[in-house]
Amino acid sequence: MQQPQTRMTRQRAVILEELRKMKTHPTADEVYSVVRERLPRISLGTVYRNLDFLASTGEILKLEATGNTRRFDGDTSWHQHVHCVKCGRIGDVMEGCPAPAVEGMDVRGFTRILGARVEYDGICDECASQQ
Repeated sequence: MQQPQTRMTRQRAVILEELRKMKTHPTADEVYSVVRERLPRISLGTVYRNLDFLASTGEILKLEATGNTRRFDGDTSWHQHVHCVKCGRIGDVMEGCPAPAVEGMDVRGFTRILGARVEYDGICDECASQQ
């Protein structure tokens, strides 16, 4: 499947740059708050559209944990995520996560597997300390 051509507008470049600085897996609203400091006239809708576009081109990751707000990750290197079931925080799992072997898998009804995602559920340190 061929990726759409990425036209890097100024707004898109600023959104991408700011997201890549963030290590918190922000929501679109959180990205909007940061980007508005540099681009005061940008709209929330523009941020949403550009985040979706950047995710569709593989420039960023869109994280959609069940029952939670979409979050975004500027780090597209292979890693997995852990989701706090209490507060919704998402963290990175960087070590001990082998990339799945998808080559040669026999999956009926699909010509090709493009990737895989594993998400862990847990309780973050902050929520655990409040119990």
